[in-house]
Amino acid sequence: MNKSIKAAQGGFTLIELIVVIVILGILAATALPKFASLSGEARLASLNAAKGSLSATSAMTHGKYLVSPSAKIKVEGTEVNMNTASGYPAVTDLASAQAIAAAAGLSTADYTVYVSGNGTTEPAVTAGSNKFAVVPNSIVGTATATKCHVMYTAPTAASTAPTIVVGSPNNTTAVTDCE
Repeated sequence: MNKSIKAAQGGFTLIELIVVIVILGILAATALPKFASLSGEARLASLNAAKGSLSATSAMTHGKYLVSPSAKIKVEGTEVNMNTASGYPAVTDLASAQAIAAAAGLSTADYTVYVSGNGTTEPAVTAGSNKFAVVPNSIVGTATATKCHVMYTAPTAASTAPTIVVGSPNNTTAVTDCE
């Protein structure tokens, strides 16, 4: 009698596969909130960096103005209109605001610049003159943009520096505002 014994088949049982899938699902469910909140933190960090860049550019142009007063100061290959009363960059229209942002190294690929009266109300806080808002392109067109942006307000009087804040006028933007 030549009966062959079936060789044991290798592989995982259905129960083992289901247990592994359930464990992976639990791990994914606990890790997902960590990754979801990182986008808000990253956006807020990006805006704080943009604020610092605008502050440095403003101070640098002011220093150049004090050395050699001129209606336009060239910074990083970009001509920035100056306010001759204060000696700081002037915000007269969208082009002047974009020039300040470009001199600060804020790329149009990453940020959108808004001024009052440029055909949009985003963010609504740009109402008024002598200021502009810088909004990350990832939130342009969303309600988040009204809370998560950098606002640059140019000085109009001598011996005053520009006001540069992240988010609301009192600079209280939280990570949750930028999500």
